[in-house]
Amino acid sequence: MKKIIILCFFLITACQNSKTESSKKDAPPVPVPTDFIQELWYKNSLIYSVDVEVFKDTDGNGYGDFKGITQQLDYLKKLGVDAIWLAPFQPTPNKDDGYDISDFYGIDKNLGTEADFNEFMRQANQRGIRVLMDLVTNHTSDQHPWFQQAIQNKNSPYRSWYVWSKERPEKWDRGMVFPGVQKDVWTFNKQAGEYYYHRFYESQPDLNMQNPAVLQEMRKVVKYWLDKGISGFRVDAVPFLIEIANADFDPDNPEHQFDMIAQLHQYIQWHKSDAILLGEANVDPKEQEPYFGKDGQGMQTMFNFFANQHLFYALATGEVNLLAKSLEDTKDIPPTAQWAQFLRNHDEIDLGRLSDEERGKIYARMGPDTNMQLYNRGIRRRLAPMLGNRQLIDLAYSLLFSLPGTPVIRYGEEIGMGDDLSLPERMAIRTPMQWSGASNAGFSTSAKTVRPVISQGPYGYQKVNVAQQLADSSSLLNKITNLSRLRKDCPEIGWGQWELIDSGSPNVLAIRYDWAGQSLLILHNFKPDPQKLRFDPEKKNGRTLVSLLDKTESKAENDGKFPIQLRGYGYNWYRLTK
Repeated sequence: MKKIIILCFFLITACQNSKTESSKKDAPPVPVPTDFIQELWYKNSLIYSVDVEVFKDTDGNGYGDFKGITQQLDYLKKLGVDAIWLAPFQPTPNKDDGYDISDFYGIDKNLGTEADFNEFMRQANQRGIRVLMDLVTNHTSDQHPWFQQAIQNKNSPYRSWYVWSKERPEKWDRGMVFPGVQKDVWTFNKQAGEYYYHRFYESQPDLNMQNPAVLQEMRKVVKYWLDKGISGFRVDAVPFLIEIANADFDPDNPEHQFDMIAQLHQYIQWHKSDAILLGEANVDPKEQEPYFGKDGQGMQTMFNFFANQHLFYALATGEVNLLAKSLEDTKDIPPTAQWAQFLRNHDEIDLGRLSDEERGKIYARMGPDTNMQLYNRGIRRRLAPMLGNRQLIDLAYSLLFSLPGTPVIRYGEEIGMGDDLSLPERMAIRTPMQWSGASNAGFSTSAKTVRPVISQGPYGYQKVNVAQQLADSSSLLNKITNLSRLRKDCPEIGWGQWELIDSGSPNVLAIRYDWAGQSLLILHNFKPDPQKLRFDPEKKNGRTLVSLLDKTESKAENDGKFPIQLRGYGYNWYRLTK
């Protein structure tokens, strides 16, 4: 009897499975969860990083302002910019270039008024340019009213908004963000009678992210700016924002509350469905999953610091193996997520994840003087003087636009601005924008500017400026504008799948993208010597490579391999056709 029952069960199950398979054949195809990939605007965009303070001054006070950046929106549109990322513009004592905020809801008086900001947002929206802003809620300025109330009254509700210790913690001088400049992470405040915690400078006390009131306030800040039209936030110092800090914790090995990221993602999209988070998280690839979220519920985008460090190793040595490995190591991210790729940001080039030998090779090539180095881990120079070779600079930008991810360009890099190494720390690369050969590079009519305009040497504003490069068809500005257009003509990069292809040379990086039946092949030669290649793009239905740069064609030979020649520091973008 038992055997009969079991046999009947299997017969019924088989019939049900047969009906299910039959219905599957008749039913329309079920869309995959990521069939909306083309709607994710950040997948196929160019982001432009700018500090209003040093971009364009219209009122002659020596500070750039919102009226100034509004005036230059057409310039940015022509460059191909889809989104502007604004550095902090809120009121600040300016001890850390605006990252020490004293009012999260205002506009710094040097940069204009709320009406100026609103007009900027209106005109950016009119041109189809989105605006992202820095979300700096890991810490406040020590001049912020919250901190001032916290130190004046131990019973103030704001006391618990910060992290305190009655005794100096054992690891008071560990985990500094700016080693060699910063002396500690716990500082005694005489008025409060206790030590307060700060990952950054002592003028930037950390907020206590274990306090629900602080989290609620952060959400209020987010909603305030979303209501102003902001399309997303570059989240500052994400690992420090979410660390669980107290008097006993180990700053070298902190615990993190990753739920904060998912909750912030959910809250932002509840109020504005297409707003994004762009995370600053310099983490090892083994640690990246909880930042993106296993299923994309975390940061939509993050800067790929890991690949960036190995990119500079390739530029310094001509060897692509470590760059290729770094791209493979960071490949496994959710379909809706995206890396933000960059050459220079507003900080130093952080080489901290490289070996001493690898870092030494980059120093020797790009920052040999100790004055060019910073924090025992990086270089504080702009790209053009670091590379020093126009062909290599062109290669670097072609690579930026062709890497898997969203390209991000720092203001002034598009014209090859230089650096001022007489300025302290990261200020060397935060000099005013060079618009023309007029006084102060057309940045300001003031006799004294917020920082000196570069006026001497090969990168002085008389030789390097926007007006001069707009008039020169071979200029770096026009080269980057053309690459921006090319990137938009190649949706395979933003929306497709990618594979690294064996180029047959240790100095040539080859990437193939596939999307919607189209294939794109991009080659970069990191050596100054020409390269002759014969390689297989590993796409069986492709018999012809058509260059998107010069329209030349290359036919596959009988063995399926293509003969390709690249000049020194040469590159090419191809479509693979039948």
